[in-house]
Amino acid sequence: MKDSKKLGINTTCVHVGEVKDKQFKGAVSPIYMSTSYAFDNVDVKRYPRYYNTPNQEMLCKKIAALEHTEDALIFTSGMAAISSAMLAFLKHGDHVIIQQVIYGGTYNFIVSEFDKYGIEYSFTESDKVEDFIPLIKENTKILYIETPSNPLLGITDMEAIASVAKEKSILTMIDNTFASPINQNPFNFGIDIVIHSATKYMGGHSDISAGAVAASAAHIEQIWKTAINLGGNLSDQTVWLLERSLKTLNLRVKAQTENAQKMAEYLEGSSDIDAVYYPGLKSHSQYKIAKKQMKGFGAMLSFELSSTIDAMDFQRNLQLIKPSMSLAGLESTTVSPAQTTHALLSEEERLARGIKDGLIRFSVGIEEPEDLIADLEQAIKKAKN
Repeated sequence: MKDSKKLGINTTCVHVGEVKDKQFKGAVSPIYMSTSYAFDNVDVKRYPRYYNTPNQEMLCKKIAALEHTEDALIFTSGMAAISSAMLAFLKHGDHVIIQQVIYGGTYNFIVSEFDKYGIEYSFTESDKVEDFIPLIKENTKILYIETPSNPLLGITDMEAIASVAKEKSILTMIDNTFASPINQNPFNFGIDIVIHSATKYMGGHSDISAGAVAASAAHIEQIWKTAINLGGNLSDQTVWLLERSLKTLNLRVKAQTENAQKMAEYLEGSSDIDAVYYPGLKSHSQYKIAKKQMKGFGAMLSFELSSTIDAMDFQRNLQLIKPSMSLAGLESTTVSPAQTTHALLSEEERLARGIKDGLIRFSVGIEEPEDLIADLEQAIKKAKN
């Protein structure tokens, strides 16, 4: 096959990382459900927990190709990917700097678990690189960012963060879930380790839970050594489903991204909406940075309802759009971060991160924009009555 670096994105999605069936030559990869493998070469011991079954191994090649990295690993969830990646490079006495506004599950993992291991951590005041620099210590090992961030779609300058980190020989990690490999490739901007909740855009059909990490071969090797002890490997049935889903990743995400731009522009012009957070709007404070480092602005946005509209009443009135904890499926969904993703934070912590009670996170699907707009309008009208 042609070098994957020279293939088009749709071709990469469909063909890189296929499991070849040499006897029957099926168009779809076979599933290897076995937990026991004979080995002719003692250097290759295949076992699901070792992340090297045929389906696991080949899917990792596809994800690495999509993220422009040397290698990748897949996990049972995004949090399994995040925890395995972080713990692979940290020990007692090390220090981590984390961007202030991040996924609530990541925040909870850090504040709940790191103290047990004697790992120090600091949260920045914002997503600006200037806020990371004063927090750097001699024992700082990782700068962890999320861009676009969940749920306020903040944008962090990846190139600037990578530059600061490399000067100090510090590792950089990013949660790239909201952008997906279609809209953003952090490795190209100097970020060392790229993490995804593959439950979201990579899976894309709201029917699997998975995580992924993409990086250099050396970094993946180190993560693997920790991952096999933590046991976050993915079943081959789910691996097969994820490989199937990745074949349409570019088509899905491009359609969702186009819809999100239209929805953001509509919401920005509505008198019932106090604020819209979407990096594709020129009114977004970090629009220029987003334009520099993103190929598309993504299919996630957030908006704040007017104070006269109750967020839960609004969502109960929706007919097409589904109130849902998850995101990035073909169907449009909403969620109230204050009640769900960031519910583990105190009210003070939430407000400090700009997460108000009226904030709605909106994952835009592939439906016709005019149908989504009509649904939003009728839900707002009912919530105001």
